[in-house]
Amino acid sequence: MATKEIAIFGGGCFWCTEAIFEELKGVISVASGYAGGAIEKPSYEDVSTGSTGHAESIKIEFDPEQISYKDLLTVFFATHDPTTPDRQGADVGSQYRSIILYTTDQQKTEAEELIKNLNESTEEGAPIVTEVKSLDKFHEAEDYHQDFYKNNPSQNYCQVVINPKLQKLREKFSQLLKKSASN
Repeated sequence: MATKEIAIFGGGCFWCTEAIFEELKGVISVASGYAGGAIEKPSYEDVSTGSTGHAESIKIEFDPEQISYKDLLTVFFATHDPTTPDRQGADVGSQYRSIILYTTDQQKTEAEELIKNLNESTEEGAPIVTEVKSLDKFHEAEDYHQDFYKNNPSQNYCQVVINPKLQKLREKFSQLLKKSASN
């Protein structure tokens, strides 16, 4: 049986991040949910207020023999704007912040090291504002949020926001894609 690890990322709307990571080889499953806050059993309505401390997040189960955590981090940083606090495009509020919720000390180290390298490599001076903190609990979102892009590909948000992100992923990371994802 393959080894499984968990990665938790929040990079704006979970519909976008879920669609991106579902295309990567070595990714076993992706679930949309809420993490990083204090209340138990948050709902979409609760989190949408921006007052729960939770961020829209995804839980990625992956096989580290097929894709590394560092590769997941690289895709994460390349497919959202980690320099804007509490915002991704038109989505504004703390629930859309850039956040990595690590599940091991190794994940924490890798995330902090990559952020340091990214900050040192930019000449524009836009620092990474991605929060890095230990995962307390991941709360799975309501069923209608799961596989949103797969279930609603012609929905306007999917066409206007998610499709360009997927195109960027396919162009920049073709070597990391599942065979069927690039078709």
